[in-house]
Amino acid sequence: MITRHLFLGLLGSLSLGYGQYSTPNTGVKWTLDSIAVHSPTTLTVSGNTYTLHQNLMVEANDSLILDKPLTLQIDANVEVGVRGYFRAELEEEEELISITSTNFDTPYKGFWLYDTSEIIFRKTKIEHGGGIRAITSNFLMENCVVSNNHNSSGSSTGGAITFSNGNPIVRNSVFENNIHPAIGSSANAEVYALIEGNYVANNNLTNNNRPQINMGPSGNNGVIRIINNEVIGNPEHTMVGGIAVSSLVGIPSQMEIRGNIVRNNRYGVTAIGPVGGEITDNILEDNNAETNPNNGGSGISLYGTPLVKIRGNEIRRNLWGITVISNALTDLGTEEDPGNNIFSENGNGGQIYALYNNTSNSISALKNCWIEGQESTAEDVEGVIFHVVDDSSLGEVLFDPFNCGIELGVEDLNSSQFVMYPNPAKNLLHLESKQMGHVKIYDLNGRMLQSVEKYSDKLQIQVNLPKGVYLVEFSNENSKSTQKLIIQ
Repeated sequence: MITRHLFLGLLGSLSLGYGQYSTPNTGVKWTLDSIAVHSPTTLTVSGNTYTLHQNLMVEANDSLILDKPLTLQIDANVEVGVRGYFRAELEEEEELISITSTNFDTPYKGFWLYDTSEIIFRKTKIEHGGGIRAITSNFLMENCVVSNNHNSSGSSTGGAITFSNGNPIVRNSVFENNIHPAIGSSANAEVYALIEGNYVANNNLTNNNRPQINMGPSGNNGVIRIINNEVIGNPEHTMVGGIAVSSLVGIPSQMEIRGNIVRNNRYGVTAIGPVGGEITDNILEDNNAETNPNNGGSGISLYGTPLVKIRGNEIRRNLWGITVISNALTDLGTEEDPGNNIFSENGNGGQIYALYNNTSNSISALKNCWIEGQESTAEDVEGVIFHVVDDSSLGEVLFDPFNCGIELGVEDLNSSQFVMYPNPAKNLLHLESKQMGHVKIYDLNGRMLQSVEKYSDKLQIQVNLPKGVYLVEFSNENSKSTQKLIIQ
């Protein structure tokens, strides 16, 4: 026995626990190839396909690096744990690392990422498992695909990714067809995530009362930022909402929900509890999957919140436009800071409800377009707002003056000032311009499909569109450029 232990130590090999192999915690950088060499019963190799047969733990002083095109298959109910450093990353534009189940019908358990770990996923596809449970705050995911994770009792039951701590970042990734919500955080933890530029569609396949992006409280250390995502629901899933930020245990929280497209969910955006902040420049349309308007269907719903600022949203064809409930506070526009929200055809039971104030609080809601496509009178606007006029116990909504906005002329930005490549494109689109602004992708019918804010000279967008011709518009207050994009 002494000889055997000494031999393993000299090899720098893996130590065996019950049903689990752990790295030796000696500061070694491991790859799948080195694990397969040192423990061929743990990991087998066939070309660029690796199969993990037992639980694997990367200890605190060790690292595991996946940095070449490969497929990692993981056997049923096997889990990868990380206490140290883990990186799955490719630089090749068209390639993805694939992490999947050996058999799609028997998914692996998932990833458990401890609070000591540091995690990077780039250009990685994660599917047919039990999701990612990230206790660490050192988490970065960019340009990944997280799909078809259907182990209902896997590592993460709160979402395809569930966070428990700090400031994780998820950018420019795709979340589709997962059994749980796409991204969530614990109800009693403090997580101020940045969730930006992702495509989120048809998640929470169990159709229970959870949205596709389901965030708990941020705490006092930061702001939950949900920016420029596209969140598309399945109308048959009548219980699945779009975006929610909730503080159900009384932890003060802040949110910034900006520039998202949210369609075909039970509701668009909801905030519950002591969650303040801003909801701005979102497109919230057709969130009417809820069959009972008493249970949901709002473009925006505030429940018991401190002051939430609502500006520049386009809110159309939901069961309700905006609902304000349980003494929530909101600001929809002032003389100095116009609301510029646009409302259209939000209603149920044959009645249009652009704004339903179900509190005793007065709401400032100046300079919004309450009925899109027409020059309205005060009587017209009064007809789509429910407040003290309709029920004397409710607060007044101050809505006059109102408008439908004025589109200011902008100068065209020539193609040499706004460069877009490759064109034709497949999965990634690169944009370059010295100017900052908004990038929007439209189909040829004028329907906006993606919206991203440009903060620097160069921008990379994950494009997930069918083959065809599209229009890419770059705009800011001073300039505008539209170019044709071909997806092949």
